[in-house]
Amino acid sequence: MTFPGRFSSLPDYVFPRLRKLLDGREPGAEPFDMTIGEPRHGMPDFVAEIMAEEIGGFARYPKNEGTEALREAIAGWLGRRYGAALDPDSQIISLNGSREGLFHAALALCPEEKAGQRPAILTPNPFYGAYTLGAPVLGADLHFVSATEETGYLPRFDELPEELLQRTALVYVGSPSNPHGAVASMEYWEALLGLAERHGFTVLADECYSEIYRDVPPPGAFEALQRAGTDPERLVVFNSLSKRSNLPGLRAGFAAGGKDAIARMKLLRAWGGAPLPGPIQAVAARAWSDETHVEGNRLLYRQKYDLADEIFGEVPGYSPPEAGFFLWLPVDDGEDAAIRAWEGQGLRILPGAYFARGDADDVLPGTGRVRVAMVAPVDDLRGALHRLRDVLYD
Repeated sequence: MTFPGRFSSLPDYVFPRLRKLLDGREPGAEPFDMTIGEPRHGMPDFVAEIMAEEIGGFARYPKNEGTEALREAIAGWLGRRYGAALDPDSQIISLNGSREGLFHAALALCPEEKAGQRPAILTPNPFYGAYTLGAPVLGADLHFVSATEETGYLPRFDELPEELLQRTALVYVGSPSNPHGAVASMEYWEALLGLAERHGFTVLADECYSEIYRDVPPPGAFEALQRAGTDPERLVVFNSLSKRSNLPGLRAGFAAGGKDAIARMKLLRAWGGAPLPGPIQAVAARAWSDETHVEGNRLLYRQKYDLADEIFGEVPGYSPPEAGFFLWLPVDDGEDAAIRAWEGQGLRILPGAYFARGDADDVLPGTGRVRVAMVAPVDDLRGALHRLRDVLYD
């Protein structure tokens, strides 16, 4: 058989790569998984009740773009959180998880050519995997822009060559970022949106971790858009309930942006998307309308930040995460550290290089880092982090 070559350069996804690395090796203690960003805090109390009330919705085809109630709830949250006034009918679309939307946005919004050349799509490096799939499907050039300690863990798009920026169609950026937990300032967002205006590209802002932070809410791209007076078509924002509400299995996300961009995403998803079942949309509408469970969730993560600072604070190169729930810990070599953590203490952690690609200078960002998910209950996490410190640094 003949298969498409455009995906031949894709490495295994991060979790299969880790399994290959650790398969056949015995854990040194009771296994404890710190790899996947799957929140382990309790779901909101209202989920089961609403699901039961709406159970009949599974007998009907759901609305592809989201019910009116869901889109209004999302618009209401965006207004309260960012002061954004969005039309729920034309500027918001429901997604089957934000990852689906991050991929489909590239298909819907990237032109066949830009400035008379093949278009470019820019992504941070290290990155979240969904940012990289659209380019090979479209035949666009994918450019990795370093997001390392030297850049404040955020990519400096304004330092790129003018020729590249002129043919750039889409720019992915996450804040708070995965895997680093870095937060883009208002000034960063404004500068990036200004760059988008000058060079005619669209910013795809992944804000999935926006509600998990230490003290100050991370600025959002919509805030910057309003302050700068940027064309709304220069921005699409993505978020979901996976982290905010401890509902990763609900697969309830959204995209919000300019009317033309959302219309194109709606058209594409009408043909090939996977709409959320009606009962799930009802749960999601309630979740976006409630902040009490989010505030309680945030308090638990603040305890984890304090715990991580206490345990790793004296480790040279330790960077306290500003937001999100990942630690980006310094090591000599990520794969060696993952093996030692598993064989020494039964801990599963991810090598940082699994989130990166080699740059033009053949440097692989993240080689000297590991990503550690702080999603377990606080008491369980405390013991695991102490074990990790013992095996990696003592």
